[in-house]
Amino acid sequence: MSKQQVVAQPPTLLKDQQRAIYAYKAVELLPKERLSDYKITVNSLGANILRIGLSAALAAVERLGEKRATLLLGHLAGASISGLESSTAKDFTKVVRNLPTDDYILATREVLRLVSWLKRATQAVSEE
Repeated sequence: MSKQQVVAQPPTLLKDQQRAIYAYKAVELLPKERLSDYKITVNSLGANILRIGLSAALAAVERLGEKRATLLLGHLAGASISGLESSTAKDFTKVVRNLPTDDYILATREVLRLVSWLKRATQAVSEE
């Protein structure tokens, strides 16, 4: 009698779980000397999105200078946000500004959710 092996399939992750994993991996790979500036930028981004909107908040990030902006914009661009999958750190804000209204609203929600995970990840890593 032959025995059949049962192979457990990995569970399908929810989008929020995927965002959390992505955020923690991204923050863990940050150089320690950049973590403090990154944390400030991430903390202000979420509040700025709620206060002034996604495009204006991203413009505020860009004004921080290329060194600080590129890192965070790269993380946002690499997160496979709906409508922004093909963007890079350099063109992320331009792509956001050119989204149709419905896609812009969806992207705003997804960026806010990702930023909340990035914020949690920076808090967890910096308290170690």
